[in-house]
Amino acid sequence: MLSSPFASEPPYTHGQAERTAVLLCNLGTPDAATAPAVRRYLAQFLGDHRVVEIPRLLWMVILHGIILRVRPAKSAAKYASVWTPEGSPLAVWTARQATLLRGWLGEAGHAVLVRHAMRYGNPSIESQLDALKAEGATRILILPLYPQYSATTTASVFDAVYTWAAKTRNVPELRFVNRYHDHPGYIDALARTIESHWKTNGQPDQLVMSFHGVPERTLHLGDPYHCEARKTGRLLAERLGLREDRYRVTFQSRFGKAKWLEPYTQPTIEALGAAGTRRVDVVCPGFTSDCLETLEEINMEVREAFLHNGGQEFHYIPCLNDNHHWITALSRVAQQHLAGWPTEAPSAATLADARQHALAGGAPQGVCPVKH
Repeated sequence: MLSSPFASEPPYTHGQAERTAVLLCNLGTPDAATAPAVRRYLAQFLGDHRVVEIPRLLWMVILHGIILRVRPAKSAAKYASVWTPEGSPLAVWTARQATLLRGWLGEAGHAVLVRHAMRYGNPSIESQLDALKAEGATRILILPLYPQYSATTTASVFDAVYTWAAKTRNVPELRFVNRYHDHPGYIDALARTIESHWKTNGQPDQLVMSFHGVPERTLHLGDPYHCEARKTGRLLAERLGLREDRYRVTFQSRFGKAKWLEPYTQPTIEALGAAGTRRVDVVCPGFTSDCLETLEEINMEVREAFLHNGGQEFHYIPCLNDNHHWITALSRVAQQHLAGWPTEAPSAATLADARQHALAGGAPQGVCPVKH
């Protein structure tokens, strides 16, 4: 018997409901704060051609010959410093966001399936798409947890979906959310998070909005990330009523020796401390969940750098996480892109009628290999 290049289809019974689903996608995290787990994660992450755009053969030699021999142990120690009893903060918050989004959409009358997936690590995009198909999903909205579009993040999620679809015989209807960097609900959720912190702690001398960096080269090649991050920063400052001299937009997490988007976060904050700025507050608008880059890089490393350079008070303002204003905004983004798809649960009578017509047309009584 000839083998098929496509994955096996889940069983289908006539009268089974066709469901609409949302797949929340985040970057990913190691399964544990250990060197072997971090090595597996970094091999997948840094092995993505969307993330590192240098000749493949050369990069594989550098990655496997040098980086994956040295970096995992160092990175594992950093992950251990932010690991929680529940696991990775990014994994915990992303799972919680999916659960809350399901509830928010349900209250709005949308009986949709909601799962979360990681581009790198677990649960994988492939496994969650398989699970949604097994639950009867025939329409799936891919919703990345990246407000600003970048080929290094958003497009890489889409690549993983395309790869899965290429191995799938009966591909569901698919929709993709590219961006929501200027969505009013997202901006308002960020502002409310900051205002809540200021209500308790007062306002800083400077608010620094730190976004994840990417190589500057990507901007010149047409990636809109820089412009979208800048727009988010401007809209957020306007919503907060800040003058231009009261805030900075910076870029963090530089990797390698190439020039990345500037200004860089840590040097900017070091300069503020050296110039006599007493208090700095840092928020990371591009990160919708707290993770290594916010909890360790910003709240530990950058904090220490500011204080070491003369600063007196450093406040890290947490990410949106499970903030109800954020989940409301996320549900509105989802509803906007779900428009036109049936999202109400079909009645038992409707399903029974569909089954009766299928059987009358000659469909088998039990599990059917195809839908009619």
